[in-house]
Amino acid sequence: MGKIILDKMAMQRALTRITYEIVEKNKGVEDLVLIGIKTRGIFLANRIADRLQQLENVSIPVGELDITNYRDDIEHDAVSTDVKMSNNKINFSIEGKRVILVDDVLYTGRTVRAALSAVMDLGRPKSINLAVLVDRGHRELPIRADFVGKNIPSSQKEKIKVYVTEIDDKDAVELIK
Repeated sequence: MGKIILDKMAMQRALTRITYEIVEKNKGVEDLVLIGIKTRGIFLANRIADRLQQLENVSIPVGELDITNYRDDIEHDAVSTDVKMSNNKINFSIEGKRVILVDDVLYTGRTVRAALSAVMDLGRPKSINLAVLVDRGHRELPIRADFVGKNIPSSQKEKIKVYVTEIDDKDAVELIK
C-alpha cells in the first residue's frame, strides 16, 4: 500500500489554486479552452471549468484528448490524422485560442509531447499551457508545467496514483513505494 499525499480537500485546494493561476496568467478567460488528456485529465479539466464558471461566470469549452496514437513509446502502423483523432471529443475550434492542456501527473513528458502533436493536428492555437495536478520530476524531454497542484519528488521505482471520484469513487493522490 502507499502513502496518501493529497486527500480530497487538498486536491480541491490544488485545483482551485490552479484555476486562479490560469485566470491571472491569462488576464481573464477570453478565448480560453481546456483540453483534458484521457483519462483522469478529462475529469480534472471539467473540475477546473466548473471553478472558472463559478469564478468568472463564463462557460469554458472542455475537450477530451486521447493521445494513444501519438505516443512515441508504443509502436504504431502509419495512420492518417483522421484515424489518430477519432477517439477525441473536441467540438470546438482551437484556432487562435489559448489552450490549457490538463493532465493528472507529469512524469517523463512523453504524454505531453504526444498531446502537443495531437493539438497541433487540430489547428493553430494562440498559445498552449500545461496544468497538472502532480509534477513528480524525472523528465526525459524539455517539458514543464505552467500550473502545478503539487510537486512530489519521487524515485523512478515509486508510482503516483491519482484517484478521482468519477471513476475511482474517491479523490486522492497516493505515492506507492
